[in-house]
Amino acid sequence: MPPALDIEQLKAASFVDKKENLILYGLVGTGKSHLATAIGVAACSSGKRVRFFRTASLVNQLSESKAKGELKRFMKLIEKTDLLICDEWGYIPFEKEGSQLLFQVISECYERRSVIITTNLEFSKWNGIFYDEKLTSAIIDRLVHHSHLLVYTGPSHRLTHSTMKSQ
Repeated sequence: MPPALDIEQLKAASFVDKKENLILYGLVGTGKSHLATAIGVAACSSGKRVRFFRTASLVNQLSESKAKGELKRFMKLIEKTDLLICDEWGYIPFEKEGSQLLFQVISECYERRSVIITTNLEFSKWNGIFYDEKLTSAIIDRLVHHSHLLVYTGPSHRLTHSTMKSQ
């Protein structure tokens, strides 16, 4: 397991140079996507190539690319990336083909580029996304090998600051 990251290392996205991953785990509305975006912007500012996807959108684009015979071209875009951000991992379960394509992306990234995952699902519930225990185990294995886990707690920022709350 890599040593813990401090705030300066997050700001500098230094984990990207080491091909390490971040898994941002916690309740809805606690700032996971916000931090992932900020790290992505910081990485871009330091010359790194970053791609940001809502995970469901990434799976849809992979499926569409495969259907059009353009999967190889789409995968080349991923291969040219230093940091891949997959936001909202686990919000929507995937069909078999989508799960296999996402596994292909994670396998391609393994030890070659960094990945940030934002999720509100603990690892033990990921089988509900992929419906295949072996595939789920293989994805988790590749993601956590060189990974930092940041756990978010507390109330939802959106609910706390809702305009409806004052009414």
